[in-house]
Amino acid sequence: MNKYVYSSVPDMLRKNALKYKDKPALKYRKQGKFVTLSYADFYIRALMVTRGLKKLKVKPGEKVAILSENRAGWVIADMGILCAGAVTVPIYPTSTSEQIEYMINHSGVRIIFVSGKFQYERLLKIRESIPGVELVISFERFLGETSLQVCTFYQMSEIDTPISEPEKIEIESQIDLVKPEDLITLIYTSGTTGIPKGVMLTHSNIISNVYYLTYNNEIVTSDDVLLSFLPLSHILERTCGYYLAFSKGALMAFADSIEKVAENMLEINPTMMVCVPRLFEKIYHRIFENVHKMPLLKKTLFHWAVNVGKEYVHAEFIDKNPCAILKMKHAVAEKLVFSKLKSLFGNRIKLFCSGGAPLDKTINEFFWSIGLPIYEGYGLTETSPAISFNTIEHIRFGSVGVPIPETEIKIADDGEILVRGAQVMVGYYNNPEATAEAMENGWFKTGDIGKLEDGFLYITDRKKELIITAGGKNIAPQPIENRLKMDKYFSSVFVYGDRKPYLIALIVPNAERLFEFAKEAHVQFFDINDLVMAEPVLNLYKERLAEINSELASYETIKKFTLLAHDFSVVNGELTPTLKLKRKVVYEKHKQTIEDMYIDHSN
Repeated sequence: MNKYVYSSVPDMLRKNALKYKDKPALKYRKQGKFVTLSYADFYIRALMVTRGLKKLKVKPGEKVAILSENRAGWVIADMGILCAGAVTVPIYPTSTSEQIEYMINHSGVRIIFVSGKFQYERLLKIRESIPGVELVISFERFLGETSLQVCTFYQMSEIDTPISEPEKIEIESQIDLVKPEDLITLIYTSGTTGIPKGVMLTHSNIISNVYYLTYNNEIVTSDDVLLSFLPLSHILERTCGYYLAFSKGALMAFADSIEKVAENMLEINPTMMVCVPRLFEKIYHRIFENVHKMPLLKKTLFHWAVNVGKEYVHAEFIDKNPCAILKMKHAVAEKLVFSKLKSLFGNRIKLFCSGGAPLDKTINEFFWSIGLPIYEGYGLTETSPAISFNTIEHIRFGSVGVPIPETEIKIADDGEILVRGAQVMVGYYNNPEATAEAMENGWFKTGDIGKLEDGFLYITDRKKELIITAGGKNIAPQPIENRLKMDKYFSSVFVYGDRKPYLIALIVPNAERLFEFAKEAHVQFFDINDLVMAEPVLNLYKERLAEINSELASYETIKKFTLLAHDFSVVNGELTPTLKLKRKVVYEKHKQTIEDMYIDHSN
């Protein structure tokens, strides 16, 4: 018997379509209103997609792409592809034309699902460069061009024609043929450096990860509602927000967009969300900006409650011995402060899951303190993704938790984290050299630097992102950037200094706080472009930096800085879709500004 319960993801859906048949599986906006699709209906819709793909002669093992924003059609298409024994190739909707062209040609897809006309027209512009593409299937209706054939999702699924019993039997016999070692997906790395590599993951990789994330715990149950807004193209949302939800009979609800997450939380009342650190940073700073404007009494009450919350969390979850007086104080803080804060996230949030980048320890502690625990974990696309994570039972702030069951971690001599387990990829598609470079005697080389303490894993930086100064010092930029971003006047930071005599920083100010300062200091300005050049503002940031520098080692201090008027963004190519800095891109975009800070290093 398969210890993971399911032999493949389609097998999981088929079994749960029976087990939870009348329970809602998907919730999404349709014609202005939220509607739901039951597990039984979701399964049938997936089988209709499979039926359509089989008529298009899609064979087991064939690659089929999805180029779309998050929506119900994405997961229905994905499950339809998988039930056909084919392999899903997700493409970020924010990918450049060059990236899309490369992924399509490298994976050899001939059929692509798209969200609508916008993504179709992007394909049309590179039509001559993607000759292998035969058909585009759109979730929305529009007229296409003869040079690139398009049909609608409904047409291809023949949604008005019920699945006959013989068709169902034929498709389910195909599901039976999907083996644990078969490929489920080909995910191209977001490419913070170099050409994207196609990560080959199997059904076993994903199923084992889902199984061990919920092994011997009730983190996710059939009563849970997961609000989905991170890109499904990313393995974090795909495994933890999508496959994991369906493995437990939970409801997956789609946010309208990342900009409307706050509004959707109040409408949908989720119990769980998968997020990235950048979102928590923004929420944290927004809360403290509002506190900053409160009357003194309310401000004092807030800070008292947070301090009580921190003390309680450490006593309850780390020392596991809270005293009666502390419990009483915590109950008061909960009633007067925490309950009001939690209501901003709906009425039922029990936890957040964070991954994709390091989460600042202070921010993590704050959310735990107010009763909204963040289960911070660690993993990569190549590990399906989870390697380790924190839970109620095992929590150390600043760490990324303990290894999930049957996962081995060791630290190499140079500090690199090596991992071995059922979740580790098969390799990189059509790239044996890169595969050989990533693997060492069965161990996957993560490229991250870290340490193990009392069973908990701590990440210190990316191996390839370590700054080696002209003086030979190895410096991890992320901890310094995270420290700077904790200051109320800082929004985003990029630290640089590779082969240079000292560190410099590109700083994106917290615009709201900066405008407030300018008003109080009577600084004349037209817009933020004027403000970042104003002498009083530059002096303010010099003072803030001097204070932070005093807490750092001398070789880690920021000697010079430049204020940027606009934040780094995915659209401009400076951030990955999961909001991690593309350090090489940021450097190239701001090369002259950066190099100018090194022209005279005698000061």
